[in-house]
Amino acid sequence: MKTATKVVAVVAVAFLAMSGEALAAKRSKTKLQVTGQLNLNTATQAQLDQLPGVGEKAAKRIIEHRAKTPFAKVEDLGKVKGFGKKKLEKLRPHLAVSGATTLSVRRVTNADAPAGSGLQPALPEAQGRAAPIKR
Repeated sequence: MKTATKVVAVVAVAFLAMSGEALAAKRSKTKLQVTGQLNLNTATQAQLDQLPGVGEKAAKRIIEHRAKTPFAKVEDLGKVKGFGKKKLEKLRPHLAVSGATTLSVRRVTNADAPAGSGLQPALPEAQGRAAPIKR
């Protein structure tokens, strides 16, 4: 009877360990990888909506603003309701007021991340376990 209890306990622990790994894999963090630039004066609503932090309403406000006054510089986006200094600074590398729109946005998970992108999987030491002592 004791052997059967031990077997059940080992199977239960193994099951919990595997399900924990599966949950961790499902919860892997994803980030938006934004490349290229977006021309504020010619971008469509769908293209504006792709920018991180810009939704359908904000895209409409941008289009309404540029219909009245085209953007002379990227900083003019600050005149549109909902675009403060923080959001403008976050989006600035991807914004332009002339040229073609070359914006590309895709979701990147830890597994898809190229080296040096800041999206590598955490090392065991960073997951709350103490680093082994080398002697």
